[in-house]
Amino acid sequence: MVGSGARIARNPIFGGRDIAVDLGTANTLVYVRGEGIVLDEPSVVAVNVIDGTPLAVGSEARRMIGRTPGHIQATRPLKDGVIADFEVCEKMLRYFIQQVHSRRWSKPRMVICVPSGVTGVERRAVQEAAEYAGARSPTYVIEEPVAAAIGAGLDIAAPSGSMIVDIGGGTTEVAVISLGGVVASQSSRIAGDELDEAIGQFMKKEHGLSIGVRAAEEIKIALGSAVPLTRDHRAEVRGRDLMTGLPRLVTVSTNEVREALEEPVASIVDAVKVTLDRTPPELAADIMEHGITLAGGGALLVGLPELIHAETGMPVRLAPDPLLAVVLGAGRALEEFDMFGSVIFGDGSR
Repeated sequence: MVGSGARIARNPIFGGRDIAVDLGTANTLVYVRGEGIVLDEPSVVAVNVIDGTPLAVGSEARRMIGRTPGHIQATRPLKDGVIADFEVCEKMLRYFIQQVHSRRWSKPRMVICVPSGVTGVERRAVQEAAEYAGARSPTYVIEEPVAAAIGAGLDIAAPSGSMIVDIGGGTTEVAVISLGGVVASQSSRIAGDELDEAIGQFMKKEHGLSIGVRAAEEIKIALGSAVPLTRDHRAEVRGRDLMTGLPRLVTVSTNEVREALEEPVASIVDAVKVTLDRTPPELAADIMEHGITLAGGGALLVGLPELIHAETGMPVRLAPDPLLAVVLGAGRALEEFDMFGSVIFGDGSR
C-alpha cells in the first residue's frame, strides 16, 4: 500500500479539470486549474525491489532515503531534470494524479514542465510517462525557463528582453525571452544536486567524514553562501568516519561550506555569462535596464544575487516566490490558454 505522504487539497477535483505539473528532480508540484497549487512533494518513491510494488511516495519516501533494508529502495526517478527510471516515474506521477483527482477514470488535460535542453526523445519520454499515468493525450509541455518567467511576473510577450535564471535540483535554466519565445538559452546540469554533492565530497576530503545526501542538503541550507559573510557561523555535522567506520561529530563553518560550493556556483555564473554573450545587443540593453530574475530553490543560496550582479554588472532580483515560480507559470498558462497557448506544445513539437 502506498504511504500517504502527499499533501492534497481539501476538496478533491472532479471530472477532467486541467492540471499543470512541475516534474522536478527534487520536488514535484501540481497546479489545478481554478484551484491553485494542491500538491508539493519530494520526487521520491520507495519501491519493494522484489516485486516492484511502490511502498511510499513523496515525503514519506524521502524520510526512508539511506534508512531502508535490503528489499526496499528509496529512489529519485529523475536525474538532471529528465527521467532516469521510466517505470518508477510513471508510478509516482500516477499516484500524484490520483491524489488530486477523485474520479480516477477521468483523464485530465496536462501541461508538464521540461528543461529547455532536453532532447526530443527525453521530451517524448516525459509525455509518455504522463499519459501512462492517466493524463489525456496529447500531453502538453512547456519549457521550464518560460514557465518560470511567467510565474515570476515577467511580461514575456513584450518586444523587449527578459532574462530568467531558474536554478532547480537537477538543472540550471538560463534564458532570454522576447515576444513569447526564447531568444538565447543555456541549460546546465549543474544545480542544487551538484551543490549537495560538492559538500559531501568536501566533507570526505577535508574531514574524512562520509555524510548522506539529506545531511549535505541541510548543511547547504544552514551554512551555504556564494559570497563571504560578515559573520562566520558554525554547525555540528554527524557522519561516518572513513578511517574507523564509526560515527563521528565534526564542526563546519560557513567559510568551509562556501569553499566547497565555489566550483559549482562558478559554473552557474558562467551559464549566465554565456547566455548574455549570445544575446542580441538590443535585448542586452533591455536586460541592463530590467535586470536578471532568479527563480528555483537554488536562487535562495545566500549571496547568489550579489555574486551574479558583481560578475555581470546587471541588476539581479529574486522572483516573488522562487520555489513556486515554475508551477505558477505553468498554471497561469493553463488559466490563460488563449494568451499563453503559443508557448505550450503538444506531441513534442513546437
